[in-house]
Amino acid sequence: MGNTRKEHDFLGELNIPDHLYYGIQTFRAVENFNITGIPISKEPLFIKALGYVKKAAAMANKDCGALDAKIAEAICYGSDQLIAGKFDKEFVSDLIQGGAGTSVNMNANEVIANIGLEYLGHKKGEYNFLHPNNHVNCSQSTNDAYPSAFRIALYLKMDHFIKTLENLEIAFTAKGIEFNRVLKMGRTQLQDAVPMTLGQEFHAYATTIGEDVKRIKDAQSLVLEINMGATAIGTKVNAPEGYPEICVKYLAQEVGIPLTLSPDLIEATVDTGAYVQIMGTLKRTAVKVSKICNDLRLLSSGPRTGFNEINLPARQPGSSIMPGKVNPVIPEVVNQTCFYVIGQDLTVTMAAEAGQLQLNVMEPVIAFAMFTSLDYLSNAIETLIEKCINGITANEQHCYNMVMNSIGIVTQLNPILGYEESASIAGEALKTGKSVHQIAVVERKLISQDKWEEIYSIENLINPKFITS
Repeated sequence: MGNTRKEHDFLGELNIPDHLYYGIQTFRAVENFNITGIPISKEPLFIKALGYVKKAAAMANKDCGALDAKIAEAICYGSDQLIAGKFDKEFVSDLIQGGAGTSVNMNANEVIANIGLEYLGHKKGEYNFLHPNNHVNCSQSTNDAYPSAFRIALYLKMDHFIKTLENLEIAFTAKGIEFNRVLKMGRTQLQDAVPMTLGQEFHAYATTIGEDVKRIKDAQSLVLEINMGATAIGTKVNAPEGYPEICVKYLAQEVGIPLTLSPDLIEATVDTGAYVQIMGTLKRTAVKVSKICNDLRLLSSGPRTGFNEINLPARQPGSSIMPGKVNPVIPEVVNQTCFYVIGQDLTVTMAAEAGQLQLNVMEPVIAFAMFTSLDYLSNAIETLIEKCINGITANEQHCYNMVMNSIGIVTQLNPILGYEESASIAGEALKTGKSVHQIAVVERKLISQDKWEEIYSIENLINPKFITS
C-alpha cells in the first residue's frame, strides 16, 4: 500500500513498499521461508551482532583502501543504528531458512544500505550510491559474516544464562542454610537409607548447579574464535591483504570481548564442533535441573499420602474436578522446558554432522536450537527461583517423625551391636510394625535410653562437616 520502489536481482524485479528498509532479497526470504513464524527480530542480540560485524568490516575495508571513507562512514552509521536496536522490526526473515543464512546476511546488508543512503542524502533503493553487496558486504561472504555474528550473539546470550544459573545456585544455597537443622530421611532407590538434613539436600543442589556454571563458562570460550575474512570457503577470495586481522581487531574492540581470528580459515568455515560441545553442556544442565525438579515434586508429594517433607508455594488450583488439589506446576513446567533443551541437543548434533565439504549450510537451525534453548531454559530457571524455590518451607516435625519411625536408623546401631544384631532388629521392626527404639531399648534392652538419645542426636545422625552454616 502506498509508494513503492522497484528493486531487482538476477531473478527479476519486485516492487518494495517504500517505507521498508529491507530490500528484494529479504522480501524473497519472507515469501520462501514461513517455517517457525519466529523472525530474526525476536533475537535482538543477533541483530546487534550483525551490526558489529558490518561496522568492523567497513572500518577494516576503509583502512585497506577497499572502501571510500564517506561510504564507510555511512555503513558505520547504519550499523550503529542496528547496534542501538532501532531497526529490529526490519529483520523479518525466519530464523530457520535455506542458504546457510544468506537471507539474514542480506537482510542486514539491505537495511544498513538504506539507512546509509538516507544518511548520505539519498533515497532508499538508490543503490548506485551505496550498494548492499558491493559496499555493505565488501570483503565478506555469508559464510564468514553469519557465523561470526552468530558466535557473538551466542556469547552474549550465554552471559545472561550464566547469571541465571548463578542465581539458581544462590537460591539453593540460601535454602541449604535455612534448613540446616531440619532432620530428614535420606533415600536411595526410593527406600529409606540414613538420616541427613534438608539443608544438606539443598546444599547439594547448589553444588551441582555451581559445577555447571563452570562448565558453561568453559564452553562459552569456544565461540571466541571466528572466521571473519574467510569469505566464501576460507581462502580469503575478494578480501584485501591484511583485512581479516584488522577486521577481527576492530570487532573485538566494538563488542568488548576477546575475539580472535582462527589460524585456519578453511577449517573454521566448515567446523561446527563448538556448537556441539556447548549444546551438550546445555543438555547436561537441563538434565540436572530436571532431576532436581523431580525431587521437589517427590518431596512435596501428598500432602497426606506422600512424602510431604516440604511445601511448594501454591500457584493455582490443581484440578477441574478435585476441589482443594494443588499441583507442583512450576517444577512441572521446568521439566517440560528441560525436555525441549535435551531434544535440541540432537538437533544440533544432526545439523553439525550434515556439513559437507567446505561449508555447513545447516547453521540456521543450529542458531534456532541454541538461541531458543538458552532463552527457554533461562526463563524456566528464573520462574523456578521466583515462583518456587524462594517460597519453599519445611515440615520439620513431620520430617523428624519419619526419621524416628524409619527402619533406616538401625544403621546407626551397626558400630555398637554389629550388622547381624542390627539386621535382626530391622527384620522384627518390619514384621511387627514396631519402631527400632521399641525393640532395641524397651524390649531387648540392648542399649540404654541415655545411649539412644546420644546416638540419635542430630549431631550424631549426620556428618557435621556437611552441615551448612
